[in-house]
Amino acid sequence: MSEAQQLRANRLREMHRGAQALLLPNVWDVASARIIEEAGFPAIATTSAGIAFSVGYPDNQRISREQMLARVGRIARAVQVPVTADVEGGYGSRPEDAARTAVEVIQAGAVGMNLEDGTGDPAHPLVDRLLAVEKIRAVREAARKTGVGLVVNARTDTYLDEVGAPESRYAEAILRARAYRDAGADCIFVPGLRDPETISHFIREVDCPVNILAGPGSPSVPELEKLGVARVSLGSGMMRSTLGLVRRIAEELKSSGTYRALENAPAYAEVNQLFTRRALQMHGPG
Repeated sequence: MSEAQQLRANRLREMHRGAQALLLPNVWDVASARIIEEAGFPAIATTSAGIAFSVGYPDNQRISREQMLARVGRIARAVQVPVTADVEGGYGSRPEDAARTAVEVIQAGAVGMNLEDGTGDPAHPLVDRLLAVEKIRAVREAARKTGVGLVVNARTDTYLDEVGAPESRYAEAILRARAYRDAGADCIFVPGLRDPETISHFIREVDCPVNILAGPGSPSVPELEKLGVARVSLGSGMMRSTLGLVRRIAEELKSSGTYRALENAPAYAEVNQLFTRRALQMHGPG
């Protein structure tokens, strides 16, 4: 892989250890990625749910690896900042599947990936911890062979899926987080963890960069930074918010025949120029 891609991976890894949290309003297509890049964000993360929804699939690995990474590749080629890809559980149950996905993430042009331990099965909501560790190790080794130091954001769904009794949840999340860190994860992602005191304790005990999923009801970014959070992402929240806008536009058009919900849309010329500028950067005026 190219030296430029390794430099982007190094930049992304360093962003997890800065004075400010790395903010990632997750994207689902080239248009949303270009908007976020133009807004000045130093890196871009994809949302697996948002990408799946946009092509007609539910979340939880119903979309194929090929379809997901085709979209990741289009996004990575369209922007200049580092891209980290949400690839769910790695598209397969074996460490070898996760390793293949890691290589294809790099081939798509991304320099980071999320790898989660949720199964989507209410009867067995989490992957066996030892298997999850083996998958992270396989990803690390596969990335090493490509020459790109892929930034691995290991996600545990202990809180998101409310696994086990509330009083045992924290201990399970810590056990998994430490195991994933020791297996080679660069950052630990704990969606569903919102209580400031618990977040603070978690960060101290894990002793590793921590990613928090934010949204309505979450502490603000300045508050999360004071707690020591290294990375803040929005998951599918921004994509779902745009669907809410589409619904409001449709309801207004149908009910009153007016267009107020369209008033804050960027101008056609402004959006067109986003892609004109990037095309010139990539291919030149010819």
